[in-house]
Amino acid sequence: MPTNLTAADISKGVEVIAEQIVRCNSDGGFVLVGVRSRGDEVASRILEQLSALGLQVPMGILDISLYRDDLAHLNSNPKLQGSDLPFAVDKAKIILVDDVLFTGRTVRAAIDAIMDYGRPSQIELAVLIDRGHRELPFAPNYVGIQLETQRLDYVDVKLENTDGIDFVEITKNKNV
Repeated sequence: MPTNLTAADISKGVEVIAEQIVRCNSDGGFVLVGVRSRGDEVASRILEQLSALGLQVPMGILDISLYRDDLAHLNSNPKLQGSDLPFAVDKAKIILVDDVLFTGRTVRAAIDAIMDYGRPSQIELAVLIDRGHRELPFAPNYVGIQLETQRLDYVDVKLENTDGIDFVEITKNKNV
C-alpha cells in the first residue's frame, strides 16, 4: 500500500471519475453536488473535466454539518458553511461527490440533507478515494482511486483550495 498520493495521483483520480461519469451519462441530464469541505473541491475539478469534454453540468455544494451522527462526540461545535444548490432538487439526477468513502456515515448524512431540499429522481455517488470498511450499505458508482487500508489506518486528504496543497497521506494507526 502506498504511504501517500501526489498531486498527479489526485489529478488522475479526478480524470478517471469524469471519464466514468461521461461513459454512463453521455447525454448529461444530471447535476453534481459536492459535500463540504473537500467533496466540493473534488466536484469542482470533475466539473472542469466535464466542461473540457463539452458537457455543461450544474453544480451545487452541500453542508452536512448538522446531519452528522457524531455531533455529540466532536470536541467543538460544527462550523456551518451553508449549502448552495442553485437548481431544483425535485426529480433531479444527482451525482453526490466526496473526497473519501469510508464507513458510509457521511453519505447517509448527505442523503438526509439532500432530501430536505426535495425528492431527486436518483442519487449516485462519486468519490475520489474508496478505502473500504463500510458500516452502512453504500457503494460508489464512480471511483477515482481504490485504496486497500486497514480499518484503523488514517487517510488524510489535503486539497489545494482547502489546504494549500494536493496530497494524501496514509498512515498506520500506531495504537493498534
